[in-house]
Amino acid sequence: MSAQVLTLEGQRQTLSDETVEEIRAIFRGQVLTSDDVGYDDVRVIQNAMLDRRPGLIIRCTGAADVVDAVRLAATRNLLVAVRGGGHSIAGTSTADDSLMIDLSAMRGVWVDPEQRRVRVAGGATWGDVDRETQLHGLAVPGGVVSTTGVAGLTLGGGIGWLHRKYGLACDALRAAEVVTASGDVVRCSASEREDLFWALRGGGGNFGVVVSFEFEAYPLGPVVWNGMVVYPIDAAAEVLPRWGDWTSTVPDEVTSRAMMWSLPASPALPPAVYNRDVFITAALYAGDPDEGQRACRALAEFGAPLADMSQALSYRTAQSSLDPFFPKGGLQSYWKSVYLDRLDEDATAFVVRVGQDRPHPTTLVHVPLLGGAMSRVGAAETAFGDRSARHMLSLDGNWLDPADDDANIRWVRGAYDEAVTLRAASGTYLNFGGDADLDDAARARAWGRNVERLRQVKRSYDPENRFRLNPNIPPAES
Repeated sequence: MSAQVLTLEGQRQTLSDETVEEIRAIFRGQVLTSDDVGYDDVRVIQNAMLDRRPGLIIRCTGAADVVDAVRLAATRNLLVAVRGGGHSIAGTSTADDSLMIDLSAMRGVWVDPEQRRVRVAGGATWGDVDRETQLHGLAVPGGVVSTTGVAGLTLGGGIGWLHRKYGLACDALRAAEVVTASGDVVRCSASEREDLFWALRGGGGNFGVVVSFEFEAYPLGPVVWNGMVVYPIDAAAEVLPRWGDWTSTVPDEVTSRAMMWSLPASPALPPAVYNRDVFITAALYAGDPDEGQRACRALAEFGAPLADMSQALSYRTAQSSLDPFFPKGGLQSYWKSVYLDRLDEDATAFVVRVGQDRPHPTTLVHVPLLGGAMSRVGAAETAFGDRSARHMLSLDGNWLDPADDDANIRWVRGAYDEAVTLRAASGTYLNFGGDADLDDAARARAWGRNVERLRQVKRSYDPENRFRLNPNIPPAES
């Protein structure tokens, strides 16, 4: 029942049986060591490649538990990992022999339909949010997989299916309640602790543990138009440039992406696409479904499709349609991404080549369309930084066998290293990243000119860099 936990300096600290029991008495939520029933279930995160074993897991039930956990870590100088939804591909929500502050039991969502405000606890997923908001015909811009945690996606920006109509997830944030490194609970918004509020919108988990988010919600649903047209992968060189031209003409209601992937046999899919490499054009229309059908009709006109699965369906169904392809702890994963200012001839040829050269069927090469509402927020208005890119290229390496880790990671890194040399390439989106350890160049690609301001905020709220298991921003020197 004793536990081994690392200090910030990497030294191993033993917590005796008696000490663990004393710690348990402090918390309302469970405190788990590796000897406890349930430990192995709780420690699992999205990325199966990162099979890590925290020294102690504190399953917080509210802000008071989080405060006590942060203060415990500070008193004993322990390495802290903070888990919301546990969906980070880089695995920043866990570490071997760390003190894991686990928010996954804090999943409450409260909707004020008259004010169109939604308060969300720090461990909620986007599926939790959609379930409550859709009762009132409302939505908050989230991700594309419903099991993704609200906290990680929002703090890293939040690209999804609504970013062109309503902006990023962080753009919908109106206030947050944060437990800082000192164990204080503070509220921030556009009118209080403005520096912290600015940093939370794109700066990641560097500044504290967010125990509550307050979002603005927008009218949507319950039915939306969901476009999905599947082409043979050999048609990619023909279809991708046509899709790219089309994306320059669509209204903000249309958020679209092109994908090169392999779809498994599934009752939800037509047999024509089973177990074959394909090129997919997909879109969601954030408005009237009939208007969406007309706006997205072109998705099936870029070539000769294998299948057109476009249909009107509930927003919640659309938001969860990719969930079966990304099971929790089911895939080894390593991802990297780069923004593309344009889909010129070189960029198009590169995307087609790497998409056809994917090392595993579950590896996904996709190009989300950006722009719209998210691009009308200035680079300095939030920590997220520059938003001028028209598209993004994400190289989502996924595979099944741990023996293939090195080969797949090499493939993603090699493709990324080539991608950043494209004339159209610009920055990177850290939510679609496999590396948490950033050098100065990587920070500049992610946050641009906002890096120094972020370092100043970090010094104000976490001067000892206790929250360091993330795409880290070191505190500014005093």
